[in-house]
Order: sequence, then structure tokens, then C-alpha cells
Amino acid sequence: MQARGIELILKVACAGPDRMSEYRRRLPVGAEVRPSKGVHFRVWAPKRQKVRLVLDGSDATYPLEREPGPVGYFSAFIAEASVGSRYRYLLDDDDYKYPDPVSRYQPDGVHGPSEVVDPSTYLWKDEKWPGLKLHGQILYEMHFGTFTPEGTYLAAIEKLPLLKEIGITTVEVMPLADYEGKYGWGYDGVAMFAPTRNHGTPDELRQFIDAAHALELGVIHDVVYNHFGPDGNYTPVYSDHYLSSSHMTEWGEGVNYDSEHCGPVREFIAHNAGYWIDEFHFDGLRLDAVQAIVDDSHEHILKALTRTARESAGHRHIVVFAEDEWQRTKFFTEIDKGGYGLNGSWNDDFHHSCRVAATGHAEYYYGEYQGSPQELISAAKRGYLYQGQWNVRQKRFRGSPTRGLPGQRFVTFLQNHDQIANSATGQRLQKMTSPGRFRALTAFWLLAPGTPLFFQGQEWCATAPFHFFVDHPADLAKLVREGRWEALRMFDRIRGREHKWPQVDPTVRETYEQCVLDWSERDRNPEALELHRDLLRLRREDVIFASQDSSAIEGAVVGHEAFMMRYFGGEGNDRLVLVNLGRDLHWHPNAEPLVAPPPGMDWGIIFSSDDPQYGGAGTAVLNTRNWNLPGHATVVLAPRPEKEHSSET
Repeated sequence: MQARGIELILKVACAGPDRMSEYRRRLPVGAEVRPSKGVHFRVWAPKRQKVRLVLDGSDATYPLEREPGPVGYFSAFIAEASVGSRYRYLLDDDDYKYPDPVSRYQPDGVHGPSEVVDPSTYLWKDEKWPGLKLHGQILYEMHFGTFTPEGTYLAAIEKLPLLKEIGITTVEVMPLADYEGKYGWGYDGVAMFAPTRNHGTPDELRQFIDAAHALELGVIHDVVYNHFGPDGNYTPVYSDHYLSSSHMTEWGEGVNYDSEHCGPVREFIAHNAGYWIDEFHFDGLRLDAVQAIVDDSHEHILKALTRTARESAGHRHIVVFAEDEWQRTKFFTEIDKGGYGLNGSWNDDFHHSCRVAATGHAEYYYGEYQGSPQELISAAKRGYLYQGQWNVRQKRFRGSPTRGLPGQRFVTFLQNHDQIANSATGQRLQKMTSPGRFRALTAFWLLAPGTPLFFQGQEWCATAPFHFFVDHPADLAKLVREGRWEALRMFDRIRGREHKWPQVDPTVRETYEQCVLDWSERDRNPEALELHRDLLRLRREDVIFASQDSSAIEGAVVGHEAFMMRYFGGEGNDRLVLVNLGRDLHWHPNAEPLVAPPPGMDWGIIFSSDDPQYGGAGTAVLNTRNWNLPGHATVVLAPRPEKEHSSET
């Protein structure tokens, strides 16, 4: 399947000022190879009077013509350029040579020359791949640099069968837009169209996605449209209108989506969303921190870029998720119902309540949660916990109603890159709670109707931490160190006791290297692997859990740290999920009607997180006369004929 070009046709000079022809561009701006010979270059530079192109290895310069009209585009065909040519721009009389803000590849880093790439030369093998629909997805967040010791796109291909084998359906890769330095999380991207050279070439990224599709695994891309990184962002030398001084973010100036001359900026971002779908066959996007995207336009940029991404997918289905601290459901409500048409959003409420339940730590943003049985029931059934209540820490009414929205629209997780890193030591959850609690919460999470998201290595309880890390020049690195520790001091356990913690320096390579997964652990931790594999199989093969029908769930609190949820399946084909995060509980009397079995049936265990095969202590037989709920365990029951169960007891 060849990628689709955008519907942009320009009349351009092809061999001289008197010879004009129509040329269909894939993107409004950037360097694009002509089918016959040469390269067409186009750049938006409204603050400049002259734009000249310089090819590496040549002293010659090639002027770009200013296109008619006030917008400020410059373009030209350069016959001497070809695939692999490295180029930069001279702007007015400035002697500095600048990279292309729409470069498709920066082989020497974001300060170096751009390279001409022809995406049509890659021969895709995924022509039968249909793309992704939301229902049934199991997401897996990964960072290419730390996913394997090699840290490359090609090395990651070798691990894909292992993800498929345990039940993962879609890989979500952390941001790839190129950034300054040899390592980083990727959220400081500045070359928005250039997949970072730190992990390989653009075609090697295509190979990774092609290999995933061959295994029937989807791949979605975490993209950052709320700010540009602090080092290597050259957009201001071309235009003063990329950034917005009226809409500030915690990372500096926001992106100009609604002020003067915002049109080309909106086009730049919308087509970037489509570019990843079109030229790399990504199956969707995760939009980072959309609360920092402020847009008062008639059509919000999130709606516009989602539409462009879907159009770029052609016949394939894609999914688009948001990360929204303010929890606005209109983002993932259907367009015909007044929404923006995204598929879903990350659910921090679910994570935070589980984290408090697991650790007992209720500080900083965790302080807004009880981690109580009722909270966990509500998080499973209703998605967001904050649906318009006052949030003391944020000093605002947070969230919006979720009634009527299917549970699959809420991406749930026990760990992700942010939440692991937001501790002094980058610890993973299993190191911060008891083994039993961890297994019990894992079962509760994976059988709930949300769309689950794993973090790399979680499936075998990897011990590698995940710190924040970045490679910046010395002056900027100093600010990053100070800022990072200032953020961590918001947690009571760290503030004032820094001397008790090893102050991990996020700017040194050793910190990055500590986060690389040790894949030999996978074979050494079979119990954890088996737990996740069995739960994903149960979720996939059991018709009740596979439905992800949050409207069919009712729950009840049965103890200080214990609760039950009944999944109604019709005609008595129900499931009972018992979660006890406290001590063994002899539940009597049990007047709660949700626990009553269907007529003529009794309950039998089909899963227990405390089974010895998962490293647990074992689970006693449960029936309607013996409700001893094991401590630190989740037990799943299904109905079976009463006589079958009574003979067992």
C-alpha cells in the first residue's frame, strides 16, 4: 500500500521561468522529490525578504521565489538536488545556515543540515492491514532508546513477537520528533517531521511498523503539539507567528493556534498529524498534555488535526487519544454530538486511586484520592472520578460527566512513563507495594472495561527504573536539574529530606542507561509473565470481560479494603470479581444482593491472583456458604450448576 499524498497542487517553475507545470505535493511545505528529476522546496518565511538554499558540498546557492500574496511562502525546483541531498537555508543576509523546519530527517542532529527523503521508495508490505478500531485494544507504551540495549528501531523488531505472545495488540511509542542531544524522552521535539536519528533512519522506522503489522500489532505515536523544545527550535527565524505569547504553558510559550497569522501554523500541525499516519503508516496518535493547547478558533485544532489524520489514513482505521489534565469529555465525543471526534483519553484518576490503594501514599496530586473500595468501583464503572467537582490542589472544578460514554474510551494504567519517573528513585509499582496487592490490582485493572496501557517491562515486573533523562548543553542542563528536583519536592516524602535520597541527575548518560530493560529478567520472572498472559487471555476469550460494557457492572463495598463487582452478562451468565486489598475477610453476614448466584447455580472460581503459579499462597474454595475472601487477592467467579459445586465441598 503506497502512502496517500495530500490534495495540494501547485503551479511551479520546472525548468525555467517560462516553463510552468502542475505538481502535486504531499505536504504544503518541505522538500519533496519530483518523479522525474530534482526536488521541490517550499518554506513559510513571512519575516524574510530572501530565502536561498545551500546544498552540502557545494558553494552554489539557489534562490527560492516568493510566492504571490501576503502569506510569505517561498518555493523553487532545484534540479541539482536529489534523494539524500543535505541542505540548509540562508535567510536574507544572515550568514548562518538554518535547517528546514519541515525536514524529514536530521542525520547530524537538529542543528545540522536537513536531508532530502523520498517516502515513496519504501515498499510497504502491509497492504492488507486494516488499521485499528478501539474495542479490544491492549496498549503497550515503549521508549525506543531504553526498550532494548541497542536502542534502535531494528532491535525493537526482534521483541515484537514476545509482546504479541502475551496478548498485546498495539504498541504506543514515545515521541519521535527529533530533539537536541543523544538521548531523551522526546517531549522536547523541535524537528516535528523528522523521526529522531538516535534510533535509526526513517526507513528503519517504517520497517518497524511494517514488521508490527505483519504480526497484527498496531503502532501509535505519542505526539507533542503544545510546545516546542528549548534547544534547536528554528521556527522563530522564519516567522514570529509560530509561538503564542498570550497562551503560556509550563514549558514556555504555547503554539499559536488562534492569533494573527495562525493559519500556516494550524496547517503545519494538522498536516504533521496526517504525515505520521500517511508516510509511516502509524495506526493512530496519542496527543500529549492537551490542556496546554489553547485555541479559541471557530474549529479547535484538535478537531482539525484529528480529521486530517483520519483523511490521511485512507481505508485504514486509526485511533486518537488525548492526555488531558482537565478531563474534558467533549474531546472524545462524536462530532455529530458536539465533540471533537477523538477516540478516548488517558484516565489519571484510575491510576491515582490505584496507586493510593497500593501504597497508602496520599501526597501532592495523590492527596485528592482515597484509594478506597468505592473509588475503585467508580473508576472501573464511570471512567473519570472527577466529573466537575472542586479540586483543592488545582483550585478549579475538574472534569466533566461521563454518563453514556463506553468504558473503552478511558485508557487505564497502573504505570506509565510519567508516574514511574515521578519519584525520587524512578521505582516501579511492584517495588512500592506488597506482591499480593500488586497482583490483585493488576487483575482488577485488566478485567475492568477501560482500554489497558502497559509500560515497557511491566509484563514481567522489570526492575529497571524509569527516570526522567535528557541530553542538553551545560547551561540548559543546570536549569533542568533544578527544575526536576523542584518538581519532586512537591512530594512530602522528598521535600526537606533530599539528603536521604540519591539525587539522580537527569542530564547524565548514566541515568539514561539505568533505564534500559534487562530482557534476561523476562525468563527469570515466569510468575509475573504468566499472571499477565492469563489475565489478557481471560479478558480476550471470556465473552463477559471482552464486551468492555461498563453499563453492565454493579459494585458494592464489603469491607474496609474489600469490594465486589458483578458483571451482568444476561441469562445468568454473570461474573463476580472479588477484590480484597486487606487481611483475610470472613464476610458474614452477606446480605448484599449482588453476591447471590443465578437461580439454580452456585459460584465457582475461574481465576485467582493468589494462585501459586503466580507466586501466591493459594486460594481456598469459595461458595455461597463460605465467603472467606483471601487477603491481598482478586478472585473471579463464574456460575455453574449448584450440584457440581456442592459435591466439591
